[in-house]
Amino acid sequence: MHLQQTKRGSRETGGPQYYFHHLTDSVKTYLRAKGAVPVALVTPYGATKTDYLAVSVDRKLDSRLRPIPGNVGHDRIQQGRAAQSMGEAIRAWYKLPPGDFQTISVDIEIIDDAFYLTPLNYKYARRPRSKEIPRVERPLTFTRAYISNFWTQQLIQVNSRLPGIVAWSLAEICRVVRDHTPKPLAHIQEADILRASGPLKHLGVALGGYVGKGYDCFSEFTFLSHPKYSVPVEVKKYSHNFRYQERKYGKELLSRAVVLCAVHDHTQVPKNVDIIELRALCEYSRQFPTAP
Repeated sequence: MHLQQTKRGSRETGGPQYYFHHLTDSVKTYLRAKGAVPVALVTPYGATKTDYLAVSVDRKLDSRLRPIPGNVGHDRIQQGRAAQSMGEAIRAWYKLPPGDFQTISVDIEIIDDAFYLTPLNYKYARRPRSKEIPRVERPLTFTRAYISNFWTQQLIQVNSRLPGIVAWSLAEICRVVRDHTPKPLAHIQEADILRASGPLKHLGVALGGYVGKGYDCFSEFTFLSHPKYSVPVEVKKYSHNFRYQERKYGKELLSRAVVLCAVHDHTQVPKNVDIIELRALCEYSRQFPTAP
């Protein structure tokens, strides 16, 4: 499957548009039945909610962005209320160089009545070769069993920019972990894990206010040179207590969340949920020894 950019030479009449080509039978059938489907763009951090809509060949959108009969002639992505085209959003999230796209190869999964669109590679107009877009599974996960390459690159970059800050941050996280393992302090609360918010901020994770209803804190991740990414974060002593939220928080939100826990012991983590285990971060501190 791929998107083809059109209107490369006529931006004054509406800017680049993106038509679908070679949709799989399952995606095509779903789009025909719905007429228009919300699109969640999968970024380097994972899926994010957008205002884009996939629109069927036999539909158009009315003034309220509802599908009505039409005959545009192409399955396509429309901007909806988004501030920029899909191609420009992909360029911004993945830090791609300037230039008009010819095609963007994509993968599409149907989750919670939305198309989760992952860009795989791109080809610019008038350039001979396509280039792959790196794809990281569970990009925000840091556990004893799995550490995403996105996290390791981030810690290396932070340490290079501010020598010693990663070692200090991980040592502070170890102080929190010691109060939760192996034998937790009597009557210690889940919210105590938020003592790690200062060290995590230095590592690129800014926890929002702890609200205690719905998701615990809406938070921001800023890794490498990518834009900020907002996502609900659940605070748990043990990740197996996370239930949800394992479906979704509400009609307008994605099934996307991060669990911040002292100990990860969940054996079947949903695909769009990442786990940050403080115990694993503590153990990783030996990779960043403090200065003698």
